[in-house]
Amino acid sequence: QAQTMPHVVSHHDPSHNLHPRRAKQAGAAQLDGALPMAPVKFDDIPKVANEVLNDDFHVSGYVFKAKQKTGWGGAVLSTQVDLSPGAPCVTPTKLAWKLPAPFGFSFLCVDKLEMDKGGKLKLEASSDQAYPGLKLDCKSDLKDVSKISAGCTYVGLPCAQFKFECKVTDPKDFTGEATYVRDSATFGLKFTSKLLSGSLPDFGVRILSGPFFCSVLAKEQFGSFSATAHYKANPDLRCAALCNYSTKGTTFTVGCTYKGLYKLKVTQDQVVSCSVKHAVAKGFNVLGGAQYNIPKGQPSYGLQLSIE
Repeated sequence: QAQTMPHVVSHHDPSHNLHPRRAKQAGAAQLDGALPMAPVKFDDIPKVANEVLNDDFHVSGYVFKAKQKTGWGGAVLSTQVDLSPGAPCVTPTKLAWKLPAPFGFSFLCVDKLEMDKGGKLKLEASSDQAYPGLKLDCKSDLKDVSKISAGCTYVGLPCAQFKFECKVTDPKDFTGEATYVRDSATFGLKFTSKLLSGSLPDFGVRILSGPFFCSVLAKEQFGSFSATAHYKANPDLRCAALCNYSTKGTTFTVGCTYKGLYKLKVTQDQVVSCSVKHAVAKGFNVLGGAQYNIPKGQPSYGLQLSIE
């Protein structure tokens, strides 16, 4: 009689404790030689704290947002309508398309085809099929050839990310950055074409360890510094602080968020802001905010409706 041998899971298989679908994806990634996750972009170095201090504070005006995914190659249409009583255009609107595979061409992705409130156009397209770990991109306002820019992002080296962008008609007008992660620390630098004339790049570092996070950015030839700190007290409560120092003076902001739905922050010039986010139903969110300038005695309010 044939005996059924018990299935033995190798301790060297990192996918054995995953959901079957994720285990399959993990195995495929190993077979395909998938690249490790890259570090954050330079501008996202203080993102953990900025999420608490900047995101979802709609304290002025009324906005309606909608995002609709279509069956046309996964194309997504995003709409934003502002309500501006008394303005020449009461409901200025911004439209944006994202086309992951335009006309069935999967090697090209139109990340953004946008028309803003003033009728200006913006096109951003990219492709990650040229070489493993390399992403090519192009940006244009569909009006001025001199403003067309081309760039690339490379994440083929472990724990590192490199970005470069320049004007197509003037390659000397460029920007670039590099970030590298080691253990709990991420290091980064960002430079522009001024580097050719002896200007120093911007430098940044962030450390994320358990519930603690901090970051420092040095810009403008070490004439401007920005420091952030973040602490996750428990799964529901997050606190953050920001301090900016430059020759123009020093500013700071402190804030907190509870469950990502209720937020409060105070700045050094005594401006208090708060916001509340509520899910009316699946895909239908309401975001309300208020702000009060204590020295001037000026309040302001805002409301945003979002449908996805």
